Amino acid sequence: MPMIHYTLHCAGYHEFEGWFKDSDAFEEQRHKKKIDCPVCGSRKIDRVPSVPNIASSRWQDAVQAKRARTLRQALHDLRRQVESTHENVGLRFAEEARKIHYGETEARGIYGEASSEEARDLLDEGIAVTPLPWIEESKEN
Repeated sequence: MPMIHYTLHCAGYHEFEGWFKDSDAFEEQRHKKKIDCPVCGSRKIDRVPSVPNIASSRWQDAVQAKRARTLRQALHDLRRQVESTHENVGLRFAEEARKIHYGETEARGIYGEASSEEARDLLDEGIAVTPLPWIEESKEN
């Protein structure tokens, strides 16, 4: 059965939610003082004005596009941060990670490429590695 959601507040301005069959059901319960504030117990309850939640597909597309741009920018920022603070060891990543872990070479931040199997083997050896979502640099950035 469909329900209607209202944001309510009491005489003490505590805000809470209520679900009702329809607006008449809310008004009836409010008039009979069957709704009480979960914070202070007041039964003097009013609805808080609310804006209808009607989103057009154009608006939803714009929101999704903005989220995608924000995520893409965050991934670019992550890449720049890693590149500026770590050494790129390329395809020797697994080998260098082992050397660092076992003290055969200086400890430093590195990044590079490893197959899924190599990454699993490193983890099995207790060597902490983290795959990163590496996004290619684009001309607009």
